[in-house]
Amino acid sequence: MRKSNECDIRPGNTLIMASEIHMPAPVCLIENIRGHLVANQEALEILAANKNPLVVVAIVGLYRTGKSYLMNKLAGKNKGEWHHQNSGFSIGTTVQSHTKGIWMWCVPHAKKPNHTLVLLDTEGLGDVEKGDKKNDTQIFALAILLSSIFVYNTMNKIDQRAIDLLHYVTELSNRLRKVASPDFEGVEDATNLESFCPDFVWILRDFYLTLEVDEQVITADEYLENSLRLKQGTNQSVQNFNLPRLCIKEFFPIRKCFIFDSPTHRKKLAKLESLPNEDLDPEFVEQVATFCSYIFNHSKTKALPGGIKVNGPRLKSLVLTYINAISRGDLPCMENSVLALAQIKNSAAVKKAIAHYDQQMGQKVQLPIETLQELLDLHRESEREAIELFMKNSFKDMDQKFQKELETLLEARKDDLYEQNMEASSYRCSALLQAIFGPLENDVMQGIYSKPGGHHLLIQKTELLKARYYWEPRKGMQAEKALQEYLHSRQSTSDAILQIDLALTKRQKEIEEAHMKAMAAKIEAQRLEVIQRYNLQMMEQRERLHQEQVRQMQMFRKYQVQQQQRALERRFQEEAKNLNKKIEAEHRSLQNEIQDLQRNAASQDDQDDKCILL
Repeated sequence: MRKSNECDIRPGNTLIMASEIHMPAPVCLIENIRGHLVANQEALEILAANKNPLVVVAIVGLYRTGKSYLMNKLAGKNKGEWHHQNSGFSIGTTVQSHTKGIWMWCVPHAKKPNHTLVLLDTEGLGDVEKGDKKNDTQIFALAILLSSIFVYNTMNKIDQRAIDLLHYVTELSNRLRKVASPDFEGVEDATNLESFCPDFVWILRDFYLTLEVDEQVITADEYLENSLRLKQGTNQSVQNFNLPRLCIKEFFPIRKCFIFDSPTHRKKLAKLESLPNEDLDPEFVEQVATFCSYIFNHSKTKALPGGIKVNGPRLKSLVLTYINAISRGDLPCMENSVLALAQIKNSAAVKKAIAHYDQQMGQKVQLPIETLQELLDLHRESEREAIELFMKNSFKDMDQKFQKELETLLEARKDDLYEQNMEASSYRCSALLQAIFGPLENDVMQGIYSKPGGHHLLIQKTELLKARYYWEPRKGMQAEKALQEYLHSRQSTSDAILQIDLALTKRQKEIEEAHMKAMAAKIEAQRLEVIQRYNLQMMEQRERLHQEQVRQMQMFRKYQVQQQQRALERRFQEEAKNLNKKIEAEHRSLQNEIQDLQRNAASQDDQDDKCILL
């Protein structure tokens, strides 16, 4: 097995053919020589000879956590081959870290014809023998920058420390990418983050937690997304919690999570590379197979901004570009990363806030604005939103340095907007005055007002046009000043017309006055005639009203007589009716008396007859 701390590349190890690269074993791509990263020339030549599109898978994590084992599985090597020297990535069996720097293995892609799978195995983080956090950060950042799929290998669970570390390095990687500014043929925008970002895979080794949230079973992907979920609120504590998660989600838009059980008993882990699958935990074997399947089926080709696929020569250029940038000291050390991140994040927050302010003002403002208060209200509303957006995106803004910078920029934009508004107002008012008063100026030039009373007519017309000018909307804050300046510029013309008016003859004025008097007399006569006709009409109307009243009274009296006659007739009829009823009653009574007498007489005759018989 190869040595772990040196780059063992021998002539004949790699067979370079016209159509493909055959690498029986990994080679060191970037050496770590006493804390300095150096690109290995022979590995660069291997890349330069590979013209196939590349799928680059890089793995990063703490040392002694099984990263090399997974990379060997992706390379498709059987366990029996791992015992031979240079047959796979070195898997250590002690507490000492084996992989140093970044090792590369180019193999044919299992699912993509005419593509090369480039596996990058990195030096483990946190090696106690090295004790150099700066060196860890550099290797971590390079793995992100060079890969199209980035695998983050951690132990047990997702915790804040792992999130913070990933956040710091992604921000530093982005900064290194920007300062390096690689100038590749056909690449116009080397800072296009969205095109650059690798897919992200988080592996949790020896996972022991239960995948449940609120007593509901969740997937590993849901566990990852829950861990990156943002808190509600805007205070500093919430901002500190949300910032790394926001950066990770922005930097890695495509995310995947796998959980691995412990592969076998701890004592057997020293021989993990030689153990058959039967001696490994079945769930672990299945989990590794699922991971490899995902990498093969979902891996994307490494691409540059603009969709340019990366082949070996382009990856070589990337390696050299980033190594040179690190050598120049463009990548800050881990101890200063918070300060660097704050600088980057707050500068971006200021730009974002300014862009939001410009967007809002562009949508709300239509020059010219009528009043200063209206302009200030619009500015303050957009300023408040911009500052709120800055506060939401800022990070550790010590002494409010960047917020003060933002406020200064916003104040300058307000002043600039004020000047633009004044210019727009002046232009609008000038055009409006010309449109409104232009016909009047033409009339003056044609002499229409050069006559007796012309000055008075001119003043009247001017007042009407001023009223029309005031009625026109959206003149802005220069409206009154522009009007007064215009009227002042026309004062000499008005004075000339006044002199012409005064110079007219007295006779002309007397004729005009006589005419006016005649007109007044005529109007007065007409007025008196109208009054007279009105009075006559009123008298006739009163007479008609009187006659009508008399007629109405006669009709009323006639009506009253008729009513009285009808009442007497009804009374006579009622008395006659009552008399008839009385006569009838007396007649019936008399008849009854006659009948009684007749009955009594008959009874007396019967008695007399009886007496005779006796």
